[in-house]
Amino acid sequence: MMPHARPASFYLWGQPLFDRILARSWQLLEPTEAELQPDLLLPGSLNEPIIQGGGRVLSNVCTHRGARLLREPCARKNLRCAYHGRSFSPEGKLLGRPGFEDAPPSAEDLPSLPLHSFGPLQFTAIQPALPFPSQLQERLSFLPLENFHLDPAATRDYTVNAHFLLYLENYLEGLHIPFVHPALNQALDWKSYRMELFPGGSLQIGLANADGPAFELPPGHPDHGQRIAAYWYALHPCTLLNFYPWGLSVNRLLPEGPERTRIRYHSYVWKEELRGKGAGGALDQVELEDDAIVEEVQRGLRSRLYRGGLLSPRWEQGVAHLHRELDALLADPTDTL
Repeated sequence: MMPHARPASFYLWGQPLFDRILARSWQLLEPTEAELQPDLLLPGSLNEPIIQGGGRVLSNVCTHRGARLLREPCARKNLRCAYHGRSFSPEGKLLGRPGFEDAPPSAEDLPSLPLHSFGPLQFTAIQPALPFPSQLQERLSFLPLENFHLDPAATRDYTVNAHFLLYLENYLEGLHIPFVHPALNQALDWKSYRMELFPGGSLQIGLANADGPAFELPPGHPDHGQRIAAYWYALHPCTLLNFYPWGLSVNRLLPEGPERTRIRYHSYVWKEELRGKGAGGALDQVELEDDAIVEEVQRGLRSRLYRGGLLSPRWEQGVAHLHRELDALLADPTDTL
């Protein structure tokens, strides 16, 4: 059966989305130089208080009565609850619990979350449904990710008045490129555009036109001999990793409401001299073009007459793959959150 686009009722908001999808998928952590950094995992939706630092991610909630422990970035130190004085090591081990001298011992260390590092990026999940995808390392092992450096001046936020899944679906297909992104279309050999699917995400591969910059791929690489302009990875459902010959552009999708998404951009630069060129050039313009068309889709989904059309077998397979994975998470009887 041919897959169809989804009607407006598919784009849910609330606990099923938060607990069965967002909390069970890998989320990119905010870059930080602090030894201990308090943060919220997906502020606006999950709002899970965490502490990152020291090669681990811990809950930022006291195991006694639920008060937040760390409120500001700080150097590595023991953590003390301002409510009842309970203390924890930076590793989350319970050190002291005033008022419980006569109580029996109990396991009340801070819960820890899994942590996966990929180059300069760190990911975590509350209860991951899948292992972190190995496909990134398989395709990108030729890149010296240790030499990619964050450009803080290039960090910026965009607000899109649309459901975050509509933004993600737009990213997952190249069919719209000639119609929405004329400059990007000029940088690509659009007819050679292709996609690969994997559990938890997908890869889109854009080939450069005759003049645009391309990766220098070593012998033995799956794409050796091809002029690859971009590797676009989607890690369902909130992280987009855009690798270009100049470096890496990251889109973090931060859902803030049923019709509101914040997109946070981070840039990690490798070859400064290639920035602003080719498929990885006018990224701000591409973002504004995407935002505008996604907001039009959000308005259109309010129609009482729309039912959802067929998805293109070639161009929209990433959208269909996303829908299948979301359906599986929503139907998973092993969900324990």
